[in-house]
Amino acid sequence: MDLTATNHSVTMSSGFKIPLMGIGTYGDPRTTPKGTAYESVKLAIEIGYRHIDGALVYFNEHEVGQAIREKIADGTVKREDIFYCGKLWNTFHPPELVRPALERTLKTLQLEYVDLYIIELPMAFKPGDTFYPKDENGKIVYHETDLCATWETHEDSEYVSIVPSQRCYLQIFSPNNVVPLRTRALEACIDAGLTKSLGVSNFNKRQLELILNKPGLKYKPVTNQIECHPYFTQPKMMQYCKQNDIIIVGYSPLGTSRDPSWVNLKNPPLLEDKLLVAIAKKYNKNTAQIALRFNVQRGVVVIPKSFSPKRIKENFEIFDFFLTDDEMRAIEGLNKNIRFVELLMWSDHPEYPFHDYY
Repeated sequence: MDLTATNHSVTMSSGFKIPLMGIGTYGDPRTTPKGTAYESVKLAIEIGYRHIDGALVYFNEHEVGQAIREKIADGTVKREDIFYCGKLWNTFHPPELVRPALERTLKTLQLEYVDLYIIELPMAFKPGDTFYPKDENGKIVYHETDLCATWETHEDSEYVSIVPSQRCYLQIFSPNNVVPLRTRALEACIDAGLTKSLGVSNFNKRQLELILNKPGLKYKPVTNQIECHPYFTQPKMMQYCKQNDIIIVGYSPLGTSRDPSWVNLKNPPLLEDKLLVAIAKKYNKNTAQIALRFNVQRGVVVIPKSFSPKRIKENFEIFDFFLTDDEMRAIEGLNKNIRFVELLMWSDHPEYPFHDYY
């Protein structure tokens, strides 16, 4: 397909379109000045971005929503032009907390719906007033994870898989004495008009299969948001998702910031790679633009995060050149299976996704 700055969307299995180029909005709330996300999203929309990736746990959805609403109000875009992805955080996995979490996002954004709502991580944390519940030793308190129940709860029913590693259970022992949960889980959020589509993030194949093979599945996940870049091309996951009509959304498409609290600094900086430097020189581009073009050209949605006006503009300038087949193969050959975002601090969680190869 011919990709242009104004036409670079692909169709998800839900029938809705998702722009291949988006902008991420994560910023450490401890160090990111107030108003940064607002200014960045407003500029991004003016430049031509229509896909905005956010999350309740980023603590800036009020700024993102304000920017979107102002650009709608001034006539730059209509609401239907914007694709917003929100995320269900780890402390909201119990079915009865799913819809309230999405409603909290919508209230913060001051929007009537999101276009895509995804499970941010397949690892549940203890529900409560804090996003990062800790015990007396400072360790995150985990919660029993039932991804199928989070997706959709069968009212007045109980399902127990005979395969312990693929259990999908619901404990409603007294159906006459409980509030039906069907209206609260993820699938019901589509029926309520709160989101157009549902997806997941950081799921491995086994975890995706839990959802895809779930009895009574009504709405399948349309996307899997995972780390994806020339050093981590995800060939196995791409093949599996393609077979199941799931679109890959690549986060950290440029590598990551070098934050030692969650990034493995032993990994080499992606954007200094000699091959990317050489190809960038040929097209009079920078290495970030080459890395982004590589993923977009092979159908991977990218959501580079930047609060730099210069980089926000540059990242969008990838629709005026085309990588050759040889160049695409050469960049694919850079794959080192390097995962920058390892999340090792949660590697003892029963549903930590990265123990599996894919």
